[in-house]
Amino acid sequence: MEPTVVTDGADVFTCNAYLVDGETPTLIDAGTMPGVADVIADHVADLDRVVLTHQHGDHVGELDAVLDRFDADLYAYADHPRRTVAIDDGDSVAIGDDEFDAIYTPGHASDHLSLVSDRALFSGDVVVYNDGAFDDGSFGRTDRRGQSRERLIESLERILDGLPDSVSAMYAGHGDPFRAEPAGDDVRTVIERALERAERREPKYPDG
Repeated sequence: MEPTVVTDGADVFTCNAYLVDGETPTLIDAGTMPGVADVIADHVADLDRVVLTHQHGDHVGELDAVLDRFDADLYAYADHPRRTVAIDDGDSVAIGDDEFDAIYTPGHASDHLSLVSDRALFSGDVVVYNDGAFDDGSFGRTDRRGQSRERLIESLERILDGLPDSVSAMYAGHGDPFRAEPAGDDVRTVIERALERAERREPKYPDG
């Protein structure tokens, strides 16, 4: 499985929106890039579902356009006017050719889910590889209203508890995808590094 980042090269602030082709063509988050539905159509003839990691604006800005274009189902943890399937902690979700387990991971957002299979982790914004604050294991910001560093720390621990050793790729909402290499870090090490940094309780950015 190698997702396509359909928001790659966007000239607006957006999350990484990942298209996963296969038996169940799926979009992970919709982003804010105008025309993203056209990019998706360049890769697949049909889209079965959109799965949201959370509903921050940079993840759902083009959601209506995508749903209108493909008449896809919307899977989400929190209520949404167009949600057709509610995902809860521990649910199994078909994405591409694989089954992913949903892990409820609040802290950065109260409705945040991460999705893990035997091979890959879609981590949304709770943990990323590089984001300008840290280059080899970072965590979602928690300085804004409704966010919580303590809950995010617990969420990182939950991901580690449920992470199969076979997971070799992490696809985060921002920054670059991470793919383990034999002589380098693995996904678990990256998340543990992010957890260690989060546990310092220091501001992630100088302004917060």
